[in-house]
Amino acid sequence: MIRKKSDNRGFTLIELMVVIVILGILAGLIIPRIMGRPEEARRMKARIQIESIETSLQLYKLDNGNYPTTDQGLQALIEAPSVGQLPRAWREGGYMEKGKVPKDPWRTEYVYLSPGVNGDYDLSSYGPDEEPGGEGNDADINSWELE
Repeated sequence: MIRKKSDNRGFTLIELMVVIVILGILAGLIIPRIMGRPEEARRMKARIQIESIETSLQLYKLDNGNYPTTDQGLQALIEAPSVGQLPRAWREGGYMEKGKVPKDPWRTEYVYLSPGVNGDYDLSSYGPDEEPGGEGNDADINSWELE
């Protein structure tokens, strides 16, 4: 009688445990980095939107000689104001692409003050906590602090 050797090749329990431990270590190192990125991306999007709104405000000033007042708000960039100092040469179609003022990445309105405390106007997003001030991820994003 001839016995055939069976080739029962596979992974041992120890090999599987080593692979699971290695995957656990990698996940422990990589996941915190990935999880921190969405908030960083929102903060960057807010900076870009503030810069875009600032460009629209500059165009408004070039056409009309001044920035919209606080009462007129950023809405003056998409609709001709009907209160306060009326614009001299408001541009047909407005000053914002897509005909609307974007909300910040946390879905709240940007805070606009003109004349501002820190310049001709102040433009801010209060961040995820929706309150002035804050630290870390809750810190405000302000137009006068952008580089």
